[in-house]
Amino acid sequence: MLQIIGTKKCPETRKALRFCKERSIGHQFVDLHERELSEGEWQKIFLAIHPETLVDENSAFFAKEGYLWREYDAQEELRSHPQLLKTPLLKMGNKVVPGCDTAFMQAVQERT
Repeated sequence: MLQIIGTKKCPETRKALRFCKERSIGHQFVDLHERELSEGEWQKIFLAIHPETLVDENSAFFAKEGYLWREYDAQEELRSHPQLLKTPLLKMGNKVVPGCDTAFMQAVQERT
């Protein structure tokens, strides 16, 4: 089953959820405002995608907290501040894709 990790406020996450609903693609939504990711989930994500590419440098939190001017460990900061995460993350098994990748979601639908 496809797992969509994001927030309800994120337009790209809503787009991914709508895409799945319209095409009856089985999915599970993980709202980062309601539930934190477990250590194992973070490990799978970081094995699939380099942590620096997951940091949303255009987010208000990134600018407000001054990440532009300081050195930080992306993996550690994403774990403690999930608001830095580019959303949505589409996860199927060990494969993780950032953003609303419709081709990936179509491939998931064809598998099932």
